[in-house]
Amino acid sequence: MAQITVMGAGILGLSAAWAMARRGASVRVIEARRVGAGSSGGIVGALAPHVPENWNTKKAFQFDSLIMAEAFWRDVAAAGGRDPGYARTGRVQPLADEAAVTRAIERGENARALWQGRAEWRVVPAGSVPGMRLPSPTGLVIHDTLSARMRPRGAAEALVAALARKGVSVETGSEPPGGVVLWATGAAGLAALEADLGQPMGAGVKGQAALLRADFRDAPQLFADSLHVVPHIDGTVAIGSTSERDFDAPDSVDHQLEDIIDRVRALSPDLAQAPVIERWAGLRPRSPSRAPMLGPWPGRHGHYVLNGGFKIGFGMAPKLGELAADLLLDGNDAVPDGFRVEDNLKRR
Repeated sequence: MAQITVMGAGILGLSAAWAMARRGASVRVIEARRVGAGSSGGIVGALAPHVPENWNTKKAFQFDSLIMAEAFWRDVAAAGGRDPGYARTGRVQPLADEAAVTRAIERGENARALWQGRAEWRVVPAGSVPGMRLPSPTGLVIHDTLSARMRPRGAAEALVAALARKGVSVETGSEPPGGVVLWATGAAGLAALEADLGQPMGAGVKGQAALLRADFRDAPQLFADSLHVVPHIDGTVAIGSTSERDFDAPDSVDHQLEDIIDRVRALSPDLAQAPVIERWAGLRPRSPSRAPMLGPWPGRHGHYVLNGGFKIGFGMAPKLGELAADLLLDGNDAVPDGFRVEDNLKRR
């Protein structure tokens, strides 16, 4: 029986641990601080696809993973008895002008082929999709049925519960016991890679978000003015996020979040008076390539890296976990070009 240590109890580490435990591997999960200590302890939870055009490896991989997600999270919930708050409720986006309408229609035609008939991207009249009101200058909106949502903390809790049923607990520590190790340690892990390899390997990008009390649990999420507005199963709506490369403290909130709250209140009349019940800030790990990283840690035999999810880590997690299990358990390297650690090493 293979024995693997996963360092890091964020969404990527826990998803990989779950994939390996399901295959019969002996898995340990070690976390330096707490489950979801980084961006996996956030509040937004938008699992939204890239636009269906200029198709590439990353977009195709993300599509596959988003399609996998429903069964993945259903199995996790059934195994551990905890609800991750997953639902494929779709997404609505306003269209600002006629040029935007033309692009959206073209993308809808692309989606019919690229999304393989498994989801839709449609241009429809504003107000025709039930949910939060969203004014549109053209009177038209995009409605896609591929986007999903989840509670990030709920997802981590559900994975921990499912792993416990497989006899895997999350231990506290910062050093692996030896053997095969998968490092899924987020922003701190990127810094450790950089120190070891002597070249930039990405960094944490700060995000600030807020949680409003407003019950639209069955409604699609909104994306407008570069903001995600995501209704959750517990009667809250998450909004965010900022993207800050320069900051004083990774976990502090400031005027930039207040600006987001004001913009969202102006965006949808249904949220104009919704009370803020939580403000959150944290770091999301961004690799040099902007794609996730998976592969051997250069120069460290038996050590592997899974990192760099940035804004798409939750959506990518189901398939990344399976690829990590393929690689570490079977020696089967199906990691796409662009996702490998060495793909980031080439970027000097």
